[in-house]
Amino acid sequence: MDAILLQILNGLDKGSAYALIALGLTLIFGTLGVVNFAHGALFMLGAFCAVTLQRVLSASYEVIDETKVDFLGNPLKVKTPYVEGWFGPEVGGAIIDWAVPLSILIAIPFMIAVGFIMERGLIKHFYKRPHADQILVTFGLAIVLQEVIKYFFGANPIQTPPPDALLGVVNIGAPLSLELAYPIWRLVYFFFAIAIIGGVFSFLQFTTFGMVVRAGMADRETVGLLGIDIDRRFTIMFGLAAAVAGLAGVMYGPINPPNYHMGMDFLVLSFVVVVVGGMGSLPGAVLAGFLLGILESFASTTWATTTIPGINQIIIYLVAIIVLLTRPRGLMGRKGVMED
Repeated sequence: MDAILLQILNGLDKGSAYALIALGLTLIFGTLGVVNFAHGALFMLGAFCAVTLQRVLSASYEVIDETKVDFLGNPLKVKTPYVEGWFGPEVGGAIIDWAVPLSILIAIPFMIAVGFIMERGLIKHFYKRPHADQILVTFGLAIVLQEVIKYFFGANPIQTPPPDALLGVVNIGAPLSLELAYPIWRLVYFFFAIAIIGGVFSFLQFTTFGMVVRAGMADRETVGLLGIDIDRRFTIMFGLAAAVAGLAGVMYGPINPPNYHMGMDFLVLSFVVVVVGGMGSLPGAVLAGFLLGILESFASTTWATTTIPGINQIIIYLVAIIVLLTRPRGLMGRKGVMED
């Protein structure tokens, strides 16, 4: 039982990342009809927001510490972070320690701005172009962003540890009298993903802005005829979708150290998730993200990989093939979508 629960938790952990990226992809496709192959790069940019803030907060200067000497008896030079010099060792140390969660405050406006620039500067010119053109130009943009990150941060993964208070493991199986230790930060990431997903759905469901956007997704021309500037609202949604991807990347850094190709690693899988869930279906994207994450987790067990070697690498694609053969529009896609 504890092994099964552990695999479910591992699946929900990775499924959270799939669901968040797929949610942003679906928002863009559902509102603008654009197949955005640069969305994985937005996930990567979010992760490097955390890396950048961590480096900025860790910037230090040298001071002479009379209490520490070398073997000749000379005082040693000690590096002190500027933050600790400004706010004191305790407050400054706490700010550095919580760099990853604090980077959310930087990532939100930065990713929204990146989304606006992408949509207004490039994507808008491809609205009426074939999807193949959209894929080529956004994939090219993703490669450019990837190489920019590689140039400034290098090719090696960069450690972005979580706060000390959220290190270690917790026994979440205690209520069931089970010994089920699980990393605290992975649980934090799961609940963070649930909060973001809930916030997006609540925004679309219960606000006037969200209701207009949903109406525009269903019938863009009619909403435009009512005198509503639906294009401006869709641009804002592109920025919000970029922010969702960025936040997913920020919080994923402590789980998997950021590197310049992490966006590409998640991109193809996230598109598979979107297709399985149903193109344009937000609930479908979230549901498929968690389901495929759990399936991938069980397929990665020793028993599964021994029985069918390599099953952990292809399980998601096998599920996608089965779903598309039996239900071309996906699990929760609208009738007629991808069924022609």
